[in-house]
Amino acid sequence: MIVPAVGIPVGELSLGQVQTIAHSSQAGAGAPAAGEAGGFGGELTEAISSLEKTQDSASSASQALPTGTASDPESAVVTVEDAQLAMELASQLRNKATEAATSIFNTQV
Repeated sequence: MIVPAVGIPVGELSLGQVQTIAHSSQAGAGAPAAGEAGGFGGELTEAISSLEKTQDSASSASQALPTGTASDPESAVVTVEDAQLAMELASQLRNKATEAATSIFNTQV
């Protein structure tokens, strides 16, 4: 089991730390079975990468609006809203995973 470094609460992990944990869990899981996309670590890495791409596109779209270089302002606003919703979803998933991990750690054996 991979745990964050001492002194870092699970709920305060940065994006880089989450990616490191995902890569570590993927490397520690051994080679994926035939037809498997890399297991949990691979899926987590893909999701974080997708979220990062969404945030990057929203950043460029939001910078294009005030400068007047956006060809379709409505599309830029939709891109920014999609990125906001994706970040809210990722935040809620992180919170639920933290609650689950805390619950497991507090379980008496």
